[in-house]
Amino acid sequence: MRDIDDLRDLRDLTDFDAGTPPLDEEARRRGRARLLATITAPDADRARYRTARPAPVSRRPLLRVALAGAVAAAVTGGVLVAVQNDDGDRGRTAKPQVTSLPPMRNVSARTVLNGAAAYEREHGKTVSPRDDQFVYTKEIIKETDQKTGRTKTHVDEIWRSVDGSKRSWIMEIGKGWWSPPLAENQTSWPPQDWGRLRELPTDPEKLILAIQDDFFGGKEKNTSLEKITDQEWSHIHFSLAGLLKLVPVMPEGLRPAAYEALGMVPGVKAVPNQKDAKGRVGVAITYDDPTLPKGVSSFGGYFIFDPVTYEFLGSRDERTSGDGKDMKRYTQLAYLDGWAIVDKVKQRPVAAR
Repeated sequence: MRDIDDLRDLRDLTDFDAGTPPLDEEARRRGRARLLATITAPDADRARYRTARPAPVSRRPLLRVALAGAVAAAVTGGVLVAVQNDDGDRGRTAKPQVTSLPPMRNVSARTVLNGAAAYEREHGKTVSPRDDQFVYTKEIIKETDQKTGRTKTHVDEIWRSVDGSKRSWIMEIGKGWWSPPLAENQTSWPPQDWGRLRELPTDPEKLILAIQDDFFGGKEKNTSLEKITDQEWSHIHFSLAGLLKLVPVMPEGLRPAAYEALGMVPGVKAVPNQKDAKGRVGVAITYDDPTLPKGVSSFGGYFIFDPVTYEFLGSRDERTSGDGKDMKRYTQLAYLDGWAIVDKVKQRPVAAR
């Protein structure tokens, strides 16, 4: 495994652009974190991290994402949030910069995600639903068969119990079912009930450390991002991407915080000129997972943002059905068409937000 990791590190060097501005303090910090993790984590420990906890109970299958077996291992508890952007303001001189090294490729991704957080804080609508209410969401998914080019549009409407005490109506690519409340000893990721969502940290480092502590709870409690290994970063990304993808309506401040926390994950990168479901061209954020074999997609697909305002436009994922020669691959473009707080399941709002 170390040989594979070493080759991957060498491939990463080819992505550096010596003509771009030098590293800022945040980029250097993340680089030190990954280097320290590689030096200090023996192979035996890395193998131990691959033994996941029992899978959480998921009330909405992750059908729209092609999950590798290693990533499909469960994530329970913990979550996400906020950090301030440093790399976007190139005119600042308060922080000394290294002039002998090129910047890491995920600095621009952090700029996009912090910009998305700022846009969400300024324009996002907040709500405080009652425990007995439901969060209604309407999502549009355009699914294209990669072989035939045929496209089909699905409309997914979901009514999620606010406190999780009532059954919810869930839809996935046009198919719906009733989801009963979790049993007393069951948990799921990402959390769906409003009470658990409110408990998530809104400081980015505390959030990341909370996720790490929950999934790798057998270790001594960590207090520094610099000690996080590649395997742990992979699961932290899995948690953050799942929260952003599967919880479209959150308590105030949580979504922008999640964007900022995602920008702190090493391997997150920006990909320009990506179209969303409405044909708009934006900049996408995706993740190169160093723990997966080359060519295997990580969880989360692409989050697409407006290249100027950084407003979130939608997502792009892949889905497969069947196996062997009968396997079909689909590209899915999705966006949130509206949401509202309603009093009853299956009750449609007069006008969704």
